[in-house]
Amino acid sequence: MNALGFSWLVPLLKIAAGDNPREQLGVLKQTLILPLVGIGFFVMLWAGFAPQVQTSLGAIPGPVQVWDQTINLWDDHTRTRAKETAFYERQDVRNAKLIAAGKSDKVKVRAFTGKPTYIDQIFTSLVTVGLGFVIATIIAVPLGIASGLSQSFNSAITPLIQIFKPVSPLAWLPIVTMIVSALYVNSYDWMPKSLVVSAVTVTLCSLWPTLINTALGVASIDKDLVNVSKVLQLPTSKVITKLVLPSSLPLIFTGLRLSLGVGWMVLIAAEMLAQNPGLGKFVWDEFQNGSSQSLAKIIVAVLTIGLIGFMLDRLMYALQQAFTFSSNR
Repeated sequence: MNALGFSWLVPLLKIAAGDNPREQLGVLKQTLILPLVGIGFFVMLWAGFAPQVQTSLGAIPGPVQVWDQTINLWDDHTRTRAKETAFYERQDVRNAKLIAAGKSDKVKVRAFTGKPTYIDQIFTSLVTVGLGFVIATIIAVPLGIASGLSQSFNSAITPLIQIFKPVSPLAWLPIVTMIVSALYVNSYDWMPKSLVVSAVTVTLCSLWPTLINTALGVASIDKDLVNVSKVLQLPTSKVITKLVLPSSLPLIFTGLRLSLGVGWMVLIAAEMLAQNPGLGKFVWDEFQNGSSQSLAKIIVAVLTIGLIGFMLDRLMYALQQAFTFSSNR
């Protein structure tokens, strides 16, 4: 519960199990009541000051207007899904009639071409950041292990890390776009070129925390254990799987959490410029749209990005708690 961000449930469960209510209510105050007070205070300030700020699109929307747009976006999603279902039902009926009439050669199967909804764009962003994060992990962990085990390799790679780590995704994006366009000529429908551009940009910006923390974790292994492995003349594969990885997993997971957070932030900017369907493109389209509802929808997207980022971090933290033995936070 603590790892997943539901620590406020723990005192309630303990009270139900018969623990001292007074003590558990004190814990509940810290984990639920005070955070709710902070959120409530923020919402009050937002509702009070937002109408005072006038923009070219009108006043800054308050919590009520943002909630209304959240409902509208969900309703739009459900309407689009209903249209998609009806489209495929009509297509199935038409094709069944053609087959029954002996005209199988005229049977056609077409995909629904409706505009992606807000929920669709959320899932597109999650797929994109997931792809970029997986690629970054595959690259960063082996390099980090090699860097931690070999002082020479670490000396060779450190200048490259220091040079490329601060580079903004906005600087990477034009280079990545040109390289992907040159190499990924025949794109697939399930892997559009814009998604690949965004994912590779996420990879280039998010691999550094994992690489650095993996190298630090490997370099921090107890020297006595390393000496024992040398005395036993263990093969390198055994040293890595039985000694290096178990000992350095806490720091590796710390790097993975940082990388995932960086990747999620980078993704929004990459989607804006690459025009890959996702939350970044949604924000940009609403900004360009300039309607009276656009500002509220952008705030909905901002809150969505924050909540998803929090949930991704909690997921990685839960995995860290499950697979490491020395992380007791």
